[in-house]
Amino acid sequence: MITNLPELKKKVFFRLIFVPIIMGLMLFLPAGSLDYWQAWIYCGVLFIPMFFVVFYFLKKDPELLERRMRMREKEEKQKTIQILGIIIFFSGFIISGFDYRYHWSNVPAYLVIAANTIVLSGYIFVFLVLRKNSYASRIIEVEKGQKVITTGPYAIVRHPMYLGVLVMYLFTPLALGSYWAIIFFLPLIPLLVSRLLNEEEMLIRELPGYIEYCRKTRYRLVPFVW
Repeated sequence: MITNLPELKKKVFFRLIFVPIIMGLMLFLPAGSLDYWQAWIYCGVLFIPMFFVVFYFLKKDPELLERRMRMREKEEKQKTIQILGIIIFFSGFIISGFDYRYHWSNVPAYLVIAANTIVLSGYIFVFLVLRKNSYASRIIEVEKGQKVITTGPYAIVRHPMYLGVLVMYLFTPLALGSYWAIIFFLPLIPLLVSRLLNEEEMLIRELPGYIEYCRKTRYRLVPFVW
C-alpha cells in the first residue's frame, strides 16, 4: 500500500514537468530553432498520452507509479547499463537536433508520420504491459509477495515491456526526421538484451515459479525469434 500518496503526487507532477523540459532542451537547442516540426509532433506523441497514463495509474494503481519512480539500481551491472542507456538517449536526441540544423537527412514527411504512429503504438503496448503487471518497477528487483505474470503480453514473450520500448526508440530517429540518429539508437538493442539477461538471472534466483514460466513461454523478447 502507498504510505504517502501526497508525496507520490509531488514526485509524479515534478516528473511530468521536468522530463518534457529536458527533452525540449535536448532537441531544440541543438536544432537552433523552434521550427523543428518533427520534434513538436514527437513530443506530442510522447507526452500527451503520458499525462493520461500517469493520471490513470494515480487513480487505479498508485503502487505501480511508486515503483516507477525508483531510479537507483541495486546491482552493479544494472548501474552500468543505466548509465550507458542515459548516454545513448542523450546522444540520439542531440544528434537528431543537429541533423535538423545542418540538414544532414531528408526524411519524407510521410515517413516521419508513419514512424510517430509506430512510436505511439509502442507506447500503448507498454501501457498495456503496465496494466497487467503492477510490479513492473523501473529498477531490477523482486518484492515480497510478487507473483509471476503469465497472461496478456506476458503469454507471448517474457519481457514485453522491453519489446515495447525497443519499438518506440528504434523508430524515434525517423520520427524526428533523422537517418543519422539511427546509428546512435541501435546500441539500445545489445544494451536491453544485456539488461534482460541479467534480470532473468535474478528472477530465476529469487522469484518463485519463474523457471516454470520460462519453460512455458519460450521467447524472451521477439515472438518466434528469441
